Amino acid sequence: VAAVAQINTEISVALVGKEFSQQTLDDFLIKLDGTPAKSRLGGNALLGISLAFSRAVAAEQKVELYRYFGALAGNTAFVMPIPMFNVLNGGKHAKNGIEIQECMLVPIGFSRMRERVDAAVACVVTLKTLIEQKGHGTEMGDEGGFAPALKTNDEAMDLLVSAITAASYTTGQIKLALDVAASSLNNFDKEKMSAWYKTIAKNYPLTSIEDPFTEDDWERFAALRAAIGKRILIIGDDLTVTNTDRIARAAREHAVNAVIIKPNQVGTVTETIAAVAAVHANGWKAVASNRSGETLDTWIADIAVGLGCEYIKAGAPTKPERMAKYTRLIEIESALP
Repeated sequence: VAAVAQINTEISVALVGKEFSQQTLDDFLIKLDGTPAKSRLGGNALLGISLAFSRAVAAEQKVELYRYFGALAGNTAFVMPIPMFNVLNGGKHAKNGIEIQECMLVPIGFSRMRERVDAAVACVVTLKTLIEQKGHGTEMGDEGGFAPALKTNDEAMDLLVSAITAASYTTGQIKLALDVAASSLNNFDKEKMSAWYKTIAKNYPLTSIEDPFTEDDWERFAALRAAIGKRILIIGDDLTVTNTDRIARAAREHAVNAVIIKPNQVGTVTETIAAVAAVHANGWKAVASNRSGETLDTWIADIAVGLGCEYIKAGAPTKPERMAKYTRLIEIESALP
């Protein structure tokens, strides 16, 4: 509501009657806000304008949105991102016994997007049955994942492994990923968690850990990357906040090898492109990500493909606003040569 109010008043008055390119529009919006973190007008308001402009220009040029983003980024080699399906919720996304905010399935052993989505759906169906058999409810968290009242984080991962095998897949085909969101945890024991991460990296088919420590704990991020980063992605989100300055610091500190990309966190299409470019310049992986509050709009799928993001997080394949993104990815893939 606040974002719409800003757009309908100050922003619209400032924009009407002027001509822009994507770069000059985004520069204008940044200057209009006038604060380092878009705190005056808000990233949601500015991104809404920036994306609307992108759609309008793409329509005028009669090109698909992902191709428009690709042209801005100098990318023509479109590759489909691997989805990271958030199927078990904990932390601040659910009121249960799981500290980890997101426990995800990552179907790496498939060549087509439809196969990846079908595998995730099959695992979710099996997961629901397993949760019910354990006597838990199947209520869902913010992003469409289940939020059973489990006792430990390990129990959550054991449950996902069981769902994968019960759905007739292997842990070579479907891996696990975690978003710890450590900055949002209470009574966070850094030393205990450091040891736990190293243990689970050995004992589970784990492909990534996001935000394993709090947002300014550069030293522990770097230590964990040094310990397990050759086989596990250490992903920055709260650490890097889609900000090129913090991504640069992460490079100096050797803190991560992958970064979450949230366009509404940075505020404009141009800044999103710059953030992805900074990630790739370091040889890291980029993970395009939606947010907890979502609509049926599918632009994040076009961003992921257009900018060459290796992964995408769009929630569990259980709700319409989540499935819309995966359906769009399937649609894009079918149009690629």
